[in-house]
Amino acid sequence: MADKKNHIDLSIVIVSYNVRYFLEQCLQSVFDATKNINAEVIVVDNNSHDTSCEMINEKYAKVKLIANKQNTGFSKANNQGVAIAKGEYVLILNPDTVAAEDTFTELLNFAKSRNNLGAIGIKLIDGTGVFLPESKRGIPTPKVSFNKLTGISSKQTGKYYATHLQHDESGVVEILVGAFMFMKKAIYAEVKGFDEDYFMYGEDIDLSYKIHKKGYQNYYYSEAQIIHYKGESTKKDIKYLKHFYGAMKIFYKKHFKLNLIYDFMMSFGIRFWYSLKYLKLKTVETQEKQIKNLLYIGSDSATFAKLKEKIKPTLAINHATISLSDILSNKIDTIIFDNNSITNKNIIEALQKINNKELSFRFIPKGCSFYIGSDNSIDKGDIVLF
Repeated sequence: MADKKNHIDLSIVIVSYNVRYFLEQCLQSVFDATKNINAEVIVVDNNSHDTSCEMINEKYAKVKLIANKQNTGFSKANNQGVAIAKGEYVLILNPDTVAAEDTFTELLNFAKSRNNLGAIGIKLIDGTGVFLPESKRGIPTPKVSFNKLTGISSKQTGKYYATHLQHDESGVVEILVGAFMFMKKAIYAEVKGFDEDYFMYGEDIDLSYKIHKKGYQNYYYSEAQIIHYKGESTKKDIKYLKHFYGAMKIFYKKHFKLNLIYDFMMSFGIRFWYSLKYLKLKTVETQEKQIKNLLYIGSDSATFAKLKEKIKPTLAINHATISLSDILSNKIDTIIFDNNSITNKNIIEALQKINNKELSFRFIPKGCSFYIGSDNSIDKGDIVLF
């Protein structure tokens, strides 16, 4: 009989590259979310030049760290992590995410209730509480993708983002996003994991599609949510566009036999998309966040005092609990949630309820002396030590 004490339910694999503070927040949320399950955390660092590895060694001795001497890419690094994983289930998780305290428990319970289960994705929201449509997607066939890339046919957009399901409706989908992919390790092994022809981008579509083609059902599970800052794991620059462009070409070459007409159409669509994104990146400028009217939600008066000294806001309000009446006041432009006082689950719920694009949100991870957040999925987020 297997020793239940030594049985690991879940292996969480995080590939990280130069996102030290986002990784620290992610790890804090992960360990809070694994208190009631047998889990292990594996971080594969792709030769970061910041203090990511030092932070892990100092604060998270339980993390199994693989410190690569070069950037091996997302696919290969995840395969490295899963290779040493001992869990029955594995979770591929981005470092720029924040999990609620019950996220993994809910996922394990849901997984055990499903037959013929492939991979599971969950509801992703960005740093402002906005739903990320890539949480659930359809198969990006050449026709669907061409219409999506060029915007020629709005009728095809539902197929690209799996709009047969509402944001808050769980169900079967075909394609999931690599920021959060949960599955049995045996299935990951059966489809040979991530295809290492992809350096970054496209590998999640490829993995989802391989699982789907094996006859398993992939699920979107809306009852669990996480924050995915989105812009942190990779700087959205011209190099990023080239990786994305290359990944799309690899996917179609591997999975679809294109005739000359479709090949031309897809090549045109990808280049058209590339041009639009290039122009958009050229016009986006990083702006420093100027906080004038601050609402601190927490119960530590010393932290509140430090924030006021650091930020020097015109108005600063301290609340121990989440008060929508104060949050919705026109006077407030920034809310700082203190995870030392407020759970990540409550913070995630509040972000979705507030749904105010005029507000900025920042977060103090438990046990940390910095606040962090993001208003933009293209640029790096805001990190302030205090």
